[in-house]
Amino acid sequence: MLVNRLISTLLFLLLLAVSAQCVFAEQASVQGTRVWTDPEKTRLVFETSSAITHRIFPLDEPDRLVIDLDDARMQSNLPKVDLGDPVLVGLRGGVRGGSDLRIVLDLKQPVRAKSFALSPNERYGHRLIIDLTPKDGSSVRRVALPSFPNSSVRKSGAPRGEGPAIIVAIDAGHGGEDPGAIGAAGTLEKDVTLAIARELAKLVDREPGLEALMIRDGDYYIGLQERIGIARERRADLFVSIHADAFTNATARGSSVYTLSFSGASSEAAKWLANRENSADLIGGVDLANNDDLLATVLMDMTQNATIEQSTQAAAMVLANLGRLGVVHRGDVQRAGFAVLKAPDVPSILVETAFISNPEEEKRLRDRGHQRQLAQAIMAGVLGYFRKYPPHGTLVDASLQGGGGAREYVIGPGDTLSGIAKRHSVSISALRARNGLNDDIIRVGQVLAIPEDS
Repeated sequence: MLVNRLISTLLFLLLLAVSAQCVFAEQASVQGTRVWTDPEKTRLVFETSSAITHRIFPLDEPDRLVIDLDDARMQSNLPKVDLGDPVLVGLRGGVRGGSDLRIVLDLKQPVRAKSFALSPNERYGHRLIIDLTPKDGSSVRRVALPSFPNSSVRKSGAPRGEGPAIIVAIDAGHGGEDPGAIGAAGTLEKDVTLAIARELAKLVDREPGLEALMIRDGDYYIGLQERIGIARERRADLFVSIHADAFTNATARGSSVYTLSFSGASSEAAKWLANRENSADLIGGVDLANNDDLLATVLMDMTQNATIEQSTQAAAMVLANLGRLGVVHRGDVQRAGFAVLKAPDVPSILVETAFISNPEEEKRLRDRGHQRQLAQAIMAGVLGYFRKYPPHGTLVDASLQGGGGAREYVIGPGDTLSGIAKRHSVSISALRARNGLNDDIIRVGQVLAIPEDS
C-alpha cells in the first residue's frame, strides 16, 4: 500500500515536471538585446527564439517606456546603455503575471516609439525592433561633418553657381546590425569600410575645392535607399560606396570597381555580390513593409544614361589607381544592379577594396597603413575624374585643374556672364578679356578663368 502511494506521488511529481517543462518550452526567450544609436534614432533589437507579441505604452513623471512581451522569458542580461545616449538612461526587466516579460526603458525625454518584427534571415533569427525618436521631432544626434575652411559649403537646397565645394559622398558599407562579410580571423567588413572611409574623407577635405560627406560615420546601419537620399539631399557630385566583401572561393583576391547596370551583371561574381549587398536591408533591420516605391520611381525617371557614363569614367580612374597599388580582381569596370548605386542624378561607384574572405587580404585590410593606401588610391581616381569632368556650376581651384594660380568656373544652367562677373566681384570686361570672349554668349559646361581682380 505504501509502495503504491509512493509510486503515485512520484508519477504525479513527474507529470508536474513534464507539464512545467512543456509550458516553459512554449515560451519565447529573449536571447539577446542590443542598442544602436545613429544620427536619427536609438534602436533596440531583441533577438527572440520565436515570433513574439508585444505591447508598448509610455509613462511620465519620470519618463519611461514599457514593453510587455507575451509569454516570454529573459535568457540573457539586458545591456548597459552608454551615458551619452540622447534618449535612454537604462533598461530593466522582470516577470509579469507569471509568464509574461516586462521591460522598462528609463528615458531622458519623451519619445515616439515605432516597433516592427523581422523574420529570420541568413544571419539572424526572429527579431523585434523598436526605434525611439524624441517626441518633439528633433533629431537624436547629428553626426558633425568635418569643417572645410578652404571653400564655401553648399547647403541642402542651395543653387549651383555660388562657387560651392565639390561634394564627394563617402559611403562606408554595412554597419550596426549588419556586419557585412566576416573574415576567417573575425574581421568585420563594417569596421574595415568605416576605417577606409574616414581616411578617404581626410584626404578629400584637405583638397581645396572639395568637401567630404560621410554617409555613415559610426557603427550604425543606414538603409540603402536612405544612403542614396542623403547624397541627393546634399547634392553630392560623386557617390563612392566602400566595401570589402567575401566570395564563395577563398582564393579570390584583388580590388574591383562597379557601376550600375539595369540590363544584367557583367559577370557571375558581379551578380552574386550585388545580390548579397542588396539583401543588406533584411539584415540591417529596415522595415521593408513600409518602404515606398522610390527605386521604381527612380528607374522610371532615369536621366541616368549620362549619369552612368560619368560613373563609368570615375570608376575607370579609381580602378586604374587601385591597380597601381596592387592586384585587381578584374581589369575592367564591372556592372551589376547594386541598389545603393541607383541615384538618378549622382554619378555613383562601388569599390570592393579586397576580398575579406581571402586570409592574406583580410590581414592587409586590418592594417592602418594599407587602409590609408587604399584611400589614397581611391582619392587619386576621384581627383582624376574631377580634373577631367568638373561639375557644372562649381568654382574649381587651380590646384585641382593643375593650373597656375587662376580660379576656374564651370558654367551651369541659367548662368549669364554678367551674373558670373557680379558673383565673383569682377568686371564683365575683365572676364571677357581673361577668356578671349568677343561677346556675352556662354554655354553650359564651358570653363571660365576668373581673373584675380578687375
